[in-house]
Amino acid sequence: MKIEEVSGSKVPIKILLEADPSVERVRSYLEYSKCYVATLGGEEIGAYVLKELSLGIYELMSIAVAPEFQRRGYGSELLSHAVISAKDLGAYRLELGTGTFGYQLAYYQKAGFRPFSLEIDFFLENYEEPIFENGIQHKDMMRMAITF
Repeated sequence: MKIEEVSGSKVPIKILLEADPSVERVRSYLEYSKCYVATLGGEEIGAYVLKELSLGIYELMSIAVAPEFQRRGYGSELLSHAVISAKDLGAYRLELGTGTFGYQLAYYQKAGFRPFSLEIDFFLENYEEPIFENGIQHKDMMRMAITF
């Protein structure tokens, strides 16, 4: 797998929609962010987006792998690359937001991220359509971070 930085206009939005179902929200942060695309044999299989929040603090705005390439370790490689990229950009802290349940909580904690806050009703207030996972509606967003 090869990972390269690309402009926001070149990032595969279709892949990012696997992690964030709102085209408007995804497009809103691409222009002022660092975007990375993973390819395998010339095919785009994953992407992530880093945005500087303040000096030394970045947010992993989105990270996703195309469905047909999931559960093969590519997401873990992308996450490791994102952490290294944030460090290379001068970050001492990398934050992210995710749902309050599901596999992603253990996934991020295994990578060293720890919860630090909860945004009540985030998904209810920021998405027109409800977001469900395993038959449960996402309502709140868990904020997590790793400090270097």
